[in-house]
Amino acid sequence: MLTPPVRRLSLRLGIYTSIRSRDIHTEVKPRWGGVAIYVGMLAGIGISALIPLFSGIFADLSQVTGVILAMTLIMVTGMADDAWDIHWVIKLAAQIGSGVLLVVHGIQLEVMPVGWLGVGGPLLQGFLTVFLVVLTINAFNFIDGLDGLAAGVAAIGGAAFFMYSYLLTLSIREFEPSHLATLLMAVLVGACLGFLPHNFHPSKLIMGDTGAMLLGFVMATGAVIATSSLELHQEQFRFRNIPAYMPVLLPLAVMVLPVLDLVLAVVRRTLRGQSPFSPDRGHLHHKLLDSGYSHAQAVLLLYLWAGLIAFGSISFNFLPWQLVTTAMALTLGIATLLTLGPGMRKRVRKSNRRAAARQSKEDLP
Repeated sequence: MLTPPVRRLSLRLGIYTSIRSRDIHTEVKPRWGGVAIYVGMLAGIGISALIPLFSGIFADLSQVTGVILAMTLIMVTGMADDAWDIHWVIKLAAQIGSGVLLVVHGIQLEVMPVGWLGVGGPLLQGFLTVFLVVLTINAFNFIDGLDGLAAGVAAIGGAAFFMYSYLLTLSIREFEPSHLATLLMAVLVGACLGFLPHNFHPSKLIMGDTGAMLLGFVMATGAVIATSSLELHQEQFRFRNIPAYMPVLLPLAVMVLPVLDLVLAVVRRTLRGQSPFSPDRGHLHHKLLDSGYSHAQAVLLLYLWAGLIAFGSISFNFLPWQLVTTAMALTLGIATLLTLGPGMRKRVRKSNRRAAARQSKEDLP
């Protein structure tokens, strides 16, 4: 509901994209779509506070307050960057500040559930929490290059994370299945699904850094809360087929596409002698477009990969591993063929043209 008025406001204030060589779009698009995502999430959290089922989440408002304050910091920073293209150091400082706000309000990595290995000392706990927040924010910011890509990947990953967190909590606390990580994933998915009709190709507006950083922050916060829930970890072995390390692996699986793109971008730019934050046209979605996929096809293919990895990961917890492994091998093989097929055909055609050119030269008298 808020996306159309936010779009009109962005146009009225002149908050829209410029056309850059690395960009896919060929016309200016209003930014600030992330403002609608932010208010939608905030509304979801506010309404849930009125529902008795979620009373346990709001019994202690410290963590919820920390999440909302950090979300607001990210939103304001993103709005400023979308409007004035602020220096990357300021953005990084705000991202670090959002992680610090979580730590101050009691949200931090206290235990790694691999054998219940504790993270030693508040300083190390806080550092790892801030590091995960900054990493995830920038990972989602990096993949926000095609219409609907960041919102769709976040919705898919958030839905898988929601299912895992909800079913795990339900198995432990049968009569009180509410959990802050589950709630955050629910409002994340809802906000993304509400935004996607306006953002899928051809988009009417983009989420900008406001939305991309916000999605990454909420995903990271859910991962920290789920990983640090001592109650869930201590009771976890009562839940059949749930390995103790799953709360660590699942967030990584959900975020594998954006994190992979981030790592490849940092390596690529560093080898060129550039800053890791310098923009270029070498992201995964650029490669798909260059191989011959259309804009919408490239986005849908990345949706497929995100869904396979995220839902395939949680399936190991609820289905026989033999069945999941077989299904994953088959679907990953199909996805690989779909991904590499156009590029391979393009290279074959180029090779055939070169061979034909050489042959025609040899046939000349």
